[in-house]
Amino acid sequence: MRADQDQLNQGRGGRPVGRRRALAAGLIAATLALTSACTSGGDGKPSSWQGGTETPAPKAAATISEPKADAKDVPASTAIAFSTTEAEETAVELKDSAGKTVKGKLAADGKSWLPSGALKYGETYTATVTATGDDGRPATATSTFTTMAQPSKQIRVSSFLGDGQTVGVGMPLIVKFSRAVPESYRDDVQRRMTVTSVPAQEGIWHWVSPTEIRYRPKQFWKPNSKVSYRVQAGGLPMGSGWYGRADLTVDINIGPSLIMTVDNKTKKMTVTKNGKAIKTILVSLGKKSTPSSSGTMVVIEKLRKTVFDTFEELGPEEGYRTKIDYAQRLTWGGEFIHAAPWSEGQQGSVNVSHGCVNVSMADGAWLYANTRIGDPITVKGTERKLQNGNGWTDWNMSWNEYVKGSALPYEPPTEPSTDATPDPDVTPTTD
Repeated sequence: MRADQDQLNQGRGGRPVGRRRALAAGLIAATLALTSACTSGGDGKPSSWQGGTETPAPKAAATISEPKADAKDVPASTAIAFSTTEAEETAVELKDSAGKTVKGKLAADGKSWLPSGALKYGETYTATVTATGDDGRPATATSTFTTMAQPSKQIRVSSFLGDGQTVGVGMPLIVKFSRAVPESYRDDVQRRMTVTSVPAQEGIWHWVSPTEIRYRPKQFWKPNSKVSYRVQAGGLPMGSGWYGRADLTVDINIGPSLIMTVDNKTKKMTVTKNGKAIKTILVSLGKKSTPSSSGTMVVIEKLRKTVFDTFEELGPEEGYRTKIDYAQRLTWGGEFIHAAPWSEGQQGSVNVSHGCVNVSMADGAWLYANTRIGDPITVKGTERKLQNGNGWTDWNMSWNEYVKGSALPYEPPTEPSTDATPDPDVTPTTD
């Protein structure tokens, strides 16, 4: 039995096989132990096999605060709100469930990203924010969310002006809502309203009422400017379960700077075009019992022919019904520039109108042919001051007064532009 066992434990040449294998196993174990000791970090943690050090974490960091990950019923107007640290560059990407990229851009404050239009209702999106530090290493944050179903209560947003329209340098941008916007929601609405002009001009939005907001620049529009305004209201919450129905974008043109100035003392109108006086017109203003309003107005509408019927307003003794030519409305209260052939003998010397600016037939035709909606007129020296709200009286307010109508704090441009130089015939509006 012993001989048999010795035979089994011997290989060729009579050498013991079991001992050789045990020795080899011991050498391998010692080698592994030595290797492990040589490649461990000083803190005891394993390091990378190549290089012998850990890969450093990115210096930058990113976090998405809104919409929250896995959020449901998110408004279709949602912005991607995020924060970053140590970031030299920040990029935001938004994709729908099919992987299609949604267009958008960073907000001016660099803390949020807004899609270029309302998102689809009932769709799932994934937002990715990538922050890159000065080490060149990116850090990312993601949030997947689902938008709400289409709401049944929607507010329509409309513009007074249409695409491609050419208006005067005093024309305010007018946006209306089909339902009142609560005061607590107006700042959110206003954040989604942008105005772009070429050349660039300083301006601000002003809430006239819960259903109407207007925009004007600090000075009259520069002649021949290109202006585009946008309201990203689609899916935007507007209080009590109401949401904006759709986005709105309008592109308009500004015409030449045609400005009318009327002086009650001289009974004359001076018309300037791009800063140069081009015509002087004799006028008759409102008599003492029905004076014209002093202030800055703009042309609201133009009527080649119309009929003035004032019996209900003035009564049977003062009232009248008269055909009128070349009428241009200035106030909701009924003040117009218009041709008045019956008062041509008093124009330039005596006020005989019921508050309107009377001119001759020839001058009325000339004004009608040369003016546009939004051209400004300033009347001076009458017995009555223009009431704000009686027409488009945006220019009858100082700039400081106008700013108070904004739901957001006014932020002046950081760098003054040469485009902000006042037009020489613009009525000053700053305090």
